[in-house]
This record gives sequence, structure tokens and C-alpha cells, in this order.
Amino acid sequence: MTILDSPPVTAASKIFNFPRNAWYVAAWDHEVTAKQPLARTIADRPLALWRNSDGRAVALADACWHRLAPLSKGKVLGDEIQCPYHGLRYNSAGRCTSMPAQETINPSAIVPSYPVVERHRYVWVWVGDPDLADPSCVPDMHQMDSPEWAGDGETIYAPCNYQLVLDNLMDLTHEEFVHSSSIGQDELSEAEFEVSHTDRGVTVTRWMRDIDAPPFWLKNMRDRFPGFTGKVDRWQIIHFEAPSTIRIDVGVAKAGTGAPEGDRSQGVNGFVMNTITPETARTSHYFWAFMRNYRLESQTITTQLRQGVHGVFGEDEDMLAAQQRAIDANPDHEFYSLNIDAGGMWVRRILDRMLQAEGLPAAAAAK
Repeated sequence: MTILDSPPVTAASKIFNFPRNAWYVAAWDHEVTAKQPLARTIADRPLALWRNSDGRAVALADACWHRLAPLSKGKVLGDEIQCPYHGLRYNSAGRCTSMPAQETINPSAIVPSYPVVERHRYVWVWVGDPDLADPSCVPDMHQMDSPEWAGDGETIYAPCNYQLVLDNLMDLTHEEFVHSSSIGQDELSEAEFEVSHTDRGVTVTRWMRDIDAPPFWLKNMRDRFPGFTGKVDRWQIIHFEAPSTIRIDVGVAKAGTGAPEGDRSQGVNGFVMNTITPETARTSHYFWAFMRNYRLESQTITTQLRQGVHGVFGEDEDMLAAQQRAIDANPDHEFYSLNIDAGGMWVRRILDRMLQAEGLPAAAAAK
């Protein structure tokens, strides 16, 4: 059966559930401090994040044992967090250490504590079975803190299901239509692509040879090669890692200088780093960055690239929000997939297997 022959799915089934036995980014590392707890909901789990006196990031359920007051509205006191309502204090394991109104501490006074790993400039949290939380399974985003790469990023609060963001990133032909003034061009839809997959990953590779550089890439080429003119070879290599991290190897090089064979020395190379954290069935935290391996010393280029990608992703955000509204308004509409959806469909298969392993349905419950 080809992609075009695949059976239809309803719009409602596009609202995908999220695995919980997985690492999700909760915040940029600089967002979690010892001054004030940070509130963030991850996969329907409200969390309070803070740092103890050793600087270690902690994630507790954002609800006091006593009356469920949000701990994120409380205070960090050394190695403990204090409830803003009645002053109960909890350590990093979630155990209550003080009840101001009485000397005896109820032994059941505990709030859930979640495994945390700091890596690649992010704070990652595991909201599933803590016994399965293996730090070696944190997705590879090494370009984020490698001395061979420079760049920065932002966070988008996306009013849509996380799977819609993954769909968007796994098929970049939409650039021709959504981003026509910056990175889009006709060759995106015309170029052939290859898809490969493993148990936890999918790769989509597309090369466009001997083409005009779109405005975004022409500027980047001239940042490295002042006055550049002429044709380029362009590449997009999308690397998905379950459950929701996508690194996109992108760039252009002077046409015919060997980039498709591995010599990118006559071009500019970037990685669009994306990791999407489901908040609820219809909202997501979208962490992104653009990293480059040329002109590492230039803060001007870093700022310009961040601003440029911010504008591009703003166009995606508008489209994704509109798509979510349409899905909610037409839950029985049947969707068919196109050949360009091949990478995204493999992503869905991987996520479906993860959900089945946890005994969770693929479709998230309506809210």
C-alpha cells in the first residue's frame, strides 16, 4: 500500500495523545532559578520547578499535599520550597519537612517528585514511571552547547496539539507556500526525497541542486562569502527522535562544489533545533534554536538569525493555530495522506507504539 492508498483518519484522531515515559523539555536552563519557582504543565502534569542550594534543578507536582495550593506561587528557602497558603515546606524529594501549625509531621505529607536532567541548555523532565527514567535516552541536541556551533533560540507557546507541530517539521514543502518571502521556493515540492527510520527515529533527506538561493539563504551566504552570486546546492535533512525532538540539518553551498558528496566548505550550514513539549491535548511548548558552524564570533549574525527564524516560525504558529481550530470544528472530517507525509506517518507509527506500550490510546480525550 502506498501513502496515497492509506486509509483515511478523522480529524479528531489527529489529536494525538502523548507518551509519558519520555524526556520532555520543561524550560531553558536559565528559566529555572533559586529565586522563584517556575510553573509549567508537561503532558497534563502541572509542575513547580526550582533550584536548591547546590544549583540542582528540581521538579515537584505543583500542588501542596494539604489543600492543593500551587507550590509555584510559594518561596524557595535553601533546599526546600514553601507552600504559599499555610507554609508547609518540602524538600527536593517531595517530602514535607515542616508544618508550621504543629510539631508532628504527618508521614503521608508527600508530593510527587519527577526525575530531572540538565543537558543541551535545557531542563528535561520525566513525568512517567521514574524507574524507567534513563538519562542516556535524552534526545541528542549536542549542537546546542558545542563549541563548534553558535546560536540562540526562543520558546513558542503553540495553541495546538504537539503532533501538528511534528507534522509541520517533518514535511518542509509547506515552506513554498507559508514562507514564500524567506525560505520558500518552487524546488521544494519538485525535489525528490528519501525516508529512513529506526525504532525511535525517522530521517527525511532532500537535496535541491543548482538552484537560486531564497532570500534567507542568500543573506547567510553573503555573511560568509561577501558579494556572493550564482547558483547553490541546497539541503534539508530532518532527524526525528522520539517522542518529539527534531533536528533539521539545513544549508546551501556554491553549486557543484561537492556538498551532496560531503564537502560543505563552500557553503553555510545550520541546524534548526526543535523540541516540542505537550502541555495539554491542544497546547504545546515549542522550544527552538538556530545553530550555525560559521562566523561563530558574530553576535550580530546570531541575533539576526534568531529574529529571522522568529518571523518564519510566527507564520507557522498562525497556520497551526488555525489548523487546530478547524480540527475542533470538524472532528468527523476524514484526512488522507500525501506522499510528502511519509516522514510524518512514520513518526505517528513510532508514537503509537510508545502509547500502546504504556496502555494509552492514540487519540487524546477531548477537553
